[in-house]
Amino acid sequence: MKGDATRYVILALVGLGTVIVDQLTKIHIMQTMRLHESIPIIPNLFSLTYIRNPGAAFGILASSGILFRMVFFGVMSLFALGLLLTIFFRLPQEDRLGQFFISGILGGAVGNLLDRLRFGEVIDFLDFYIDVYHWPAFNVADAAISIGVCFLIVHFAFEKKEPDRALQQDHS
Repeated sequence: MKGDATRYVILALVGLGTVIVDQLTKIHIMQTMRLHESIPIIPNLFSLTYIRNPGAAFGILASSGILFRMVFFGVMSLFALGLLLTIFFRLPQEDRLGQFFISGILGGAVGNLLDRLRFGEVIDFLDFYIDVYHWPAFNVADAAISIGVCFLIVHFAFEKKEPDRALQQDHS
């Protein structure tokens, strides 16, 4: 039972913490900036730029109708959340690092889903660029998802697995 409790604490702290930080930063941007306003923080590298993205990553499907986007992103979000929770609960109880990364991804997915439910689009504001070459603006939820996925891939790639006992017996 202790392992299960720790798993839920990780999910609550990391997942909920990600949602809270994401939503608070978006609220701050919406209250303090005008849409499309840009505030340079590091010249020729980073600005806070308030935009709204009705599409997916990199603006994919942004020109689709609002009803299609709402249904599509709603179904995809529910599917992704279900998949992430399944992976989370199938991880070994002692895999705290995997649970941490999945919780961050879940928090990011929920943060962007809340935007879609409230506004029909996602609030983005982190704008990295070099001169006129901009990376698409993103937010805390996007960062949590991207970082979580990258670290999860590395984590699973270097995960030590116990040899399958059935295979060992077949070869002896």
